[in-house]
Amino acid sequence: MQMTILKSKIHRAAVSGASLHYEGSMTISEDLAEKVGLLPYERILVGNMANGERFETYVIYGKRGAGIIELNGATAHLGKVGDRVTIMNFGLYTPEEAAQHHPRIIRMNEKNEILSYQGPETV
Repeated sequence: MQMTILKSKIHRAAVSGASLHYEGSMTISEDLAEKVGLLPYERILVGNMANGERFETYVIYGKRGAGIIELNGATAHLGKVGDRVTIMNFGLYTPEEAAQHHPRIIRMNEKNEILSYQGPETV
């Protein structure tokens, strides 16, 4: 049996841009994505704290160190610049793996700077 468990989370990131005519996805600065272990094209679930919208899309890397959290394509309709979002990712784990698993979580300020990190020490 495998269980679906939270793998990573970027909590309270601020939407920094929206590009309606992009083909789709969410752009996340490469350093933020790497901190929580998100890979390019990996599926994510996003919750918009401003309007209650929840949607799935995938990650593309943006400029390292720029604090980019950008809604692209159809997702640009689901939020606006300044909205705070939580970006989640889940993995499949055996019960034995799940018992040892610790998700990588970063909490952000309004400038998309990391306030805190929770997770494995080796990142």
